[in-house]
Amino acid sequence: MKMTDQRPEDATTVPDNKRHRKDAVSAWVRFVAALLFIAGIPLLLGGVYLITLGGSWYYALAGAGISYAAWHIWKGRMWGVHVYLGVFLLTALWAFYEAGLTYWPLVPRLIAPLFLAGLAMLIVPKLSAAERPGKARGYVWGGVAALAGFVVWLVSMFFPHDIIRNPVAVTAGQAAPTTVEAGDNWYAYGRTGSGTRFAPDTQITADNIDQLDVAWTAQTGFVADQAKSEQDQTVPLYVDGTVYHCGPVGQITALDGVSGQIKWQFDPQAASTDWKRCRSIGYFDPGPGDACGPRIVETTVDSRLISVRAEDGQPCETFGEGGTVDLWTGMGETDAEYLTSSSGPLVAGDKIIVAARVTDNVTVGEPSGVIRAYDALTGDLAWVWDLGNPDLKGLPPTGESYTPGTPNVWSLMAYDLELGMVYLPLGNATPDIWGGGRRDFDDAYSSAVVALDLETGDEVWKFQTVRHDLWDYDLPAQPVLADIPDGNGGVVPGLIQTTKRSQIFVLDRRNGAPIKAVVDRPAPPSDGTIEGEYYAETQPYSVEMAAIGTEPLEGRKMWGATPIDQMLCRIMFQKYRYEGEFTTPSTEWSLVYPGAMGGMNFGSTAVDETRNIMVAAEMTMPLVQRLVPRAEVTPDMQYTGESGPYAPMDGTPYGMERSNFTSPLGIPCLEPSWGAIVGVDLATGRQIWEHPAGTARDLAFGDVTPGLGFYVGLPPLGGAMITGGGIAWYAGTQDFVLRGFDVETGDLLWEGDLPTGSQGTPMSYVGPDGRQYIVISAGGARYNFSNMGDYIVAFALPG
Repeated sequence: MKMTDQRPEDATTVPDNKRHRKDAVSAWVRFVAALLFIAGIPLLLGGVYLITLGGSWYYALAGAGISYAAWHIWKGRMWGVHVYLGVFLLTALWAFYEAGLTYWPLVPRLIAPLFLAGLAMLIVPKLSAAERPGKARGYVWGGVAALAGFVVWLVSMFFPHDIIRNPVAVTAGQAAPTTVEAGDNWYAYGRTGSGTRFAPDTQITADNIDQLDVAWTAQTGFVADQAKSEQDQTVPLYVDGTVYHCGPVGQITALDGVSGQIKWQFDPQAASTDWKRCRSIGYFDPGPGDACGPRIVETTVDSRLISVRAEDGQPCETFGEGGTVDLWTGMGETDAEYLTSSSGPLVAGDKIIVAARVTDNVTVGEPSGVIRAYDALTGDLAWVWDLGNPDLKGLPPTGESYTPGTPNVWSLMAYDLELGMVYLPLGNATPDIWGGGRRDFDDAYSSAVVALDLETGDEVWKFQTVRHDLWDYDLPAQPVLADIPDGNGGVVPGLIQTTKRSQIFVLDRRNGAPIKAVVDRPAPPSDGTIEGEYYAETQPYSVEMAAIGTEPLEGRKMWGATPIDQMLCRIMFQKYRYEGEFTTPSTEWSLVYPGAMGGMNFGSTAVDETRNIMVAAEMTMPLVQRLVPRAEVTPDMQYTGESGPYAPMDGTPYGMERSNFTSPLGIPCLEPSWGAIVGVDLATGRQIWEHPAGTARDLAFGDVTPGLGFYVGLPPLGGAMITGGGIAWYAGTQDFVLRGFDVETGDLLWEGDLPTGSQGTPMSYVGPDGRQYIVISAGGARYNFSNMGDYIVAFALPG
């Protein structure tokens, strides 16, 4: 064998090719570095832009630090991990400084950085040998702890947070005579003409509510068609064993109150291209001897007043013409599609009071907002209240009409038979956002509560909640008549008016004088971009009642799913005009908050008359808006409905563009919750509790429902109801759930699943079987059209 001169390779020597593989940066390290670059570079660039707008310096500094850390990690250097952990520590300090300990505001500030911190520590063993610390295991455990915290934080999103509890000593009261006289029945939208939505029955309490279950479910066959602007927002009635329900286009269904079996149905065959709702129907009992007997009355979306027999649903022939009164009579030559009776008639004693909704922001000269009273027995016109012609008490003379374009009542009314008054929550003379052409009486009555004499229709008093309203802050809710503690052991007959501004005005219903103090505060001036307009110098504020969700917007309140999303919302906030609640309309994009949706909307409020606590739903959803000079309106700006992005406002110098204030991901830019159920003590005016308005569990994105039940509190729509056992009920959330809360503490006591969502208010009665029922109409949740339905669901304790 031939021997060679080769010597064995030294055991400590590594070949160049193997050394190269050993020193190469791990793919996992590069992956984490790439994630940090993806986060850091946008934060740096966007943060610099935010600084130029006068916003926070955090994003630019954090972006620079994260990008610097990413570069070193890309090179496999431990220094990059240390830099990122330093940035994370400073981020945590900044987050707690800006947001305190409130849960949801901390989410975009900390949850993504926490996840990246966990990854940064986990890659330490994968760094190059020269960079790797001797005790890498500690970093690994730190990374595991950070990712575990991230998972815990994700899971905690499925539970309610930022709950408010301010316990107060309950001021005992007593149920009003009208409440007691209603007995086991639910006669009207708010149970009685007072609108307190308080059923004094005490069968269901905090001690037994866990036994509550579905007693029956009915389907009417009338499903709201979203494509035709139909929605189910009704509150059923119950009288002497029968439930009366109104479908989205006025279809009435009578059901047995114990079994849910349908007795009869009546379809008025109403048609309109405008919004279609039937929030309320009325009940009238003329007493013995009448040929028709007790009746159900409704107003339709095509301007008819109809009376049908409560016994069988047949039209009452002695009322009007074969059971119908034409409500278009006297309206003159204007577009009938702009007038719809969506909130229903008010049966007050022997009269039926009728108002109507006028389509907002389409054109000047729309139908009149005239209020009319009809004889409940015959349908004869009893009186009218026409703002532009106060001396007119009946039909206008031949060839004339009621005054067009006056402020109208689109929501629900209330009445007090003892005082002989009916109470009106007025809207605006449309168009809402430009008022340069309004008449003196338009300005005097827009967004005002007005009391009329029930017998004559004469005005008794008025109270205006917004002066020269240019924000669509019309009164959306039924006035609630409740006795208010005076602090000396007595009570004052009060009227509670909730508003889109979330201001709660409490007035003496005898004369309109404030019971809770109201003061005038300066309003901001115009930016000078709007021609032909004028502005109120001051606006009224109810300073002795809680004003929930009215804190001014500021950069630190902006939100988003991630730091980048939040930064983009802060950039938009800095770019938009915003000068507070009454930021004047402009040709520049401006923020309107609380905005035209509220605040509080048509659900009004419920009052526990025995505890002097009111419960309401409120939303916090800013809008972005601008007026478009008529010469700049382009063909693509088309009116697609009142909630669409463009309103023509024909007859004025401007059109209007408006949308929700959301991030590029479509998430609201204002921090959660975006909706809440709240309790207020009527004796002190203090907010005593708050609970987020439901979860995102049933929220659909197109055809997909992820089922992620984040308890974020989404915008609610609908009203609360209270029962004598101390339970406040609410179902107008985006998820398909009816909830029961302790009326004194706000504790969530019970949840009952519904087949779909609801925009209605729960109601309650005691059936002939002696059981107390909680009933809700479930036809689909507003803003969540994934699962429309035609359900009426009744809950009760075991028989």
